[in-house]
Amino acid sequence: MSHGEGMDNAPAPRHRHYDVVVVGARAAGASTAMLLARSGLRVLAIDRQTYGSDTLSSHALMRGAVRRLANWGLLDELWDRGTPVIRRTSFGYGDEALTLDIRPEPGVPGLAAPRRTLLDPVLVDGAVAAGVEVLHETRFLDVTRSATGRVDGIRLATPSGEIRTVGAGLVIGADGVRSTLARAVEAPITRQGRHASAYTMRYYRDLDVDRDEFRWLYRLGCGGGVIPTSGDAVCVFGGMPPARFAEVRSDVTAAHHATIRRLDPTLADAVERATPVGPIRSFPGLRGQFRQAHGAGWALVGDAGYFKDPYAAHGITDAFRDAELLTEAVLTDDLAGYEARRDELSLPLFEILDRIASYDWDLEQLAGLHFGLSKAMRAEDDQTLTIATAA
Repeated sequence: MSHGEGMDNAPAPRHRHYDVVVVGARAAGASTAMLLARSGLRVLAIDRQTYGSDTLSSHALMRGAVRRLANWGLLDELWDRGTPVIRRTSFGYGDEALTLDIRPEPGVPGLAAPRRTLLDPVLVDGAVAAGVEVLHETRFLDVTRSATGRVDGIRLATPSGEIRTVGAGLVIGADGVRSTLARAVEAPITRQGRHASAYTMRYYRDLDVDRDEFRWLYRLGCGGGVIPTSGDAVCVFGGMPPARFAEVRSDVTAAHHATIRRLDPTLADAVERATPVGPIRSFPGLRGQFRQAHGAGWALVGDAGYFKDPYAAHGITDAFRDAELLTEAVLTDDLAGYEARRDELSLPLFEILDRIASYDWDLEQLAGLHFGLSKAMRAEDDQTLTIATAA
């Protein structure tokens, strides 16, 4: 399906009641809506942004995400539309580097890091093809409740500003770490990390780097990465403790270049010769957290329910995993099991990333943490990819 083909441009919901309403139609929301619709449910998904709009992201899809996209029948479109195949990943610890080849698998030649302006529309188009009614530029206002207090629908504002109420057997919040749905249902935070990492990032064209390699770079007190993405662009980011970011946030451009130069002077020279695409963007850091993932008539998926420090670029991979877990839970009426499984799978990575985000490590200790991170990722894939939904 081409970009935008099959898009539903209806200005307001077509029905008064849906089996499921999903608030948020990006990585977590669009994939969850698609899988539920493929299972035969009537699904409405809404998003306050426009179709194909950008969002702050590290882009990197780990093996679990790429394999799921292949299982869902959506991966080839990413390759066809210019997303580079990542065949190696390297870790730079000071002046030492470790490079690992990505083992290809049937239908999955390597890893990927599409721009969100490509990935999200591909997911939305897949949802629409499955029968999901998708409405963009549509704001979630509040939940509605039955006489017993159970969530039984939502109030929304259409692009024209008209207020509508739609009923739902289940309302799913997939609207990010600052989820308005989570606030509306008062979903409590059940666990919170102790540390966070701040970031600066920018896209570049004509950057002299290998376009088939993820690079992760570290020195004491800082880190960063080089992520080739679609549109002939490369995302370059730098990470630092939030306290350091607070000192330099008045000039994020200087802070960005200073961090990259400290990590790798040769890369910094290449960045200064490259063509910037858009402004430098920044993220001041946010501690990871788990929210209660379900209640009477509602559930959370993606960053709305579980957010960890972005250092591992694993957020989209987890969003796809949880889309499958939540779909299975909806079909078997076991939302409590979904939350328990999500937490069991997520906690090992969460704890390691919280430790990395502390910046309280030397490079040898960091390499050990990365080994533990890789082991936890493999174990998660081994436990969950057997339930992947065929297209």
